[in-house]
Amino acid sequence: MSPPRLGAHMSISGGIEKALERGAEVGCDTIQIFTKSSNQWRARPLGDETVERFRANQEKFDIRPVVAHDSYLINLASPDEQGLLLKSREAFLVEMERAERLEIPYLVMHPGSHKGDGVDAGLRRVAESFDWLHRRTEDYRLLVLLETTAGQGTNLGFVFEHLRRIIDSVADGDRLGVCLDTCHVFAAGYDITTRDGYEKTWAEFEEVIGLEKLKAIHLNDAKKDLGSRVDRHEHIGSGALGLEPFRMLLNDPRLLDVPMILETPKGPDYAEDVENLATLRRLIKQD
Repeated sequence: MSPPRLGAHMSISGGIEKALERGAEVGCDTIQIFTKSSNQWRARPLGDETVERFRANQEKFDIRPVVAHDSYLINLASPDEQGLLLKSREAFLVEMERAERLEIPYLVMHPGSHKGDGVDAGLRRVAESFDWLHRRTEDYRLLVLLETTAGQGTNLGFVFEHLRRIIDSVADGDRLGVCLDTCHVFAAGYDITTRDGYEKTWAEFEEVIGLEKLKAIHLNDAKKDLGSRVDRHEHIGSGALGLEPFRMLLNDPRLLDVPMILETPKGPDYAEDVENLATLRRLIKQD
C-alpha cells in the first residue's frame, strides 16, 4: 500500500517552471502553485517556451499532480454584478485558461463571499458564475475544486452543504470537485482531533458531498480553536489540531490516492516545508 503523495505550495518567482525545481529540492511528491501573481488581476500570457519548460520539469522531477490555486482577489459570489462579479468571472476564466494550457488537472478556489447579501444569494451567484465559465470552456479537462473554508465574515463554504448546493446548482456539476482544508474545517466547527470526531466528519462528508468528489487535501494546523471561524494556519503539530488528525489522514486507506499539500507558514529557504514534510512522513505507519 503506497503512502499518499505529499507536497507544499511553491513559489513561481523567477518562472513558473521554477516551482517544480523548488518542490523537488524540498522533497515534494506533489505541489500547489499560483499560475500568476495572486495579488494582481492581470498576467502576461503564457509563452510556448514557458509551457514547454514547465512540462519538461514536471517530467524530470516526477511531481504529480500539480494543483493550481486561483487569486484571492476573485469573488464569484459578489453581489456587485456589473463590477466585481464580472471582473471575477473574467479573471477566473484566465485562471482556467492558464491551468488548462499547463495541463494542470485541478484548480482550487474559495467559493467567495456574499458580502451581506445572504447565503442563498451568494451560492446562487457562484453557481451562475460556473455556468458562465463552463459555456466558455466546454472542451476543458480541468476540474475546479471548491475549497472548504473557515467561514470568516460572510465567506461561503464553511459547511459541506454549501459545496453540495453549488455542485447541484451548476448545469455541469461533474466539472467540479472538492479540496478539504484541515485548518478550515476545524475552524468551521468540524472536530477532527479525535477518532470519533474524525469518523463523524468523514461520514458527513460522504453523505453530503461524496468521497468521489474529494480530489485534494490541504494539510494545515490551526492557530485558533475549534469553531473559531478564523483562518490562520500553523505548522504541523504546533497548533490547536495537534498531530493526531494528520496521523489519521495519512493512514486512512480511503485517502491514499488524494494529494495532500501544505500551506503552512514558510521563509525564503523553505526549511519549514522540509520540517513539516518530515513530520508528516514520520506519522505514516510502516507495513
